[in-house]
Amino acid sequence: MSYKRILVPFDGSQTSNKALVAALDMAREHGGRVRVLHAIDELAFASGYEYSGELVRIAREQGQKILDDALAMAKSAGVEADTHLLSAPGKRLGDAVAQEASAWQADLIVVGTHGRRGLSRVLLGSGAESVIRLSTLPVLVIRGEDDGLGG
Repeated sequence: MSYKRILVPFDGSQTSNKALVAALDMAREHGGRVRVLHAIDELAFASGYEYSGELVRIAREQGQKILDDALAMAKSAGVEADTHLLSAPGKRLGDAVAQEASAWQADLIVVGTHGRRGLSRVLLGSGAESVIRLSTLPVLVIRGEDDGLGG
């Protein structure tokens, strides 16, 4: 199957960079396009009843910089791409990505995984796992350097 609309959740990490490169390669080969998504959970910046608008502003600026870098990668790869900075207050990553994929009419999601193992995976959860579990679309998972498969 040829995927024409590929959504990539992107946080600027090494594994999300690998996922973006894979998505760009697929899009270039099949004449597709890529949307790069960066989600910010604004509720993460609230403590008690206090809400730090300054921290949200900084997070949005950093998120936009991450997306600008991703867009530059797409441009240098010769792939049509756009970006979306999503405010997802209190939403799990998987929910935010699934909703964006549906709204944009994506036909594939490409996500990087950090390959956490054991207790850290259980306690921290996994963004990639959440996307896989909640998406109704095909999801291509690109493993990071620590893929969790070895000893």
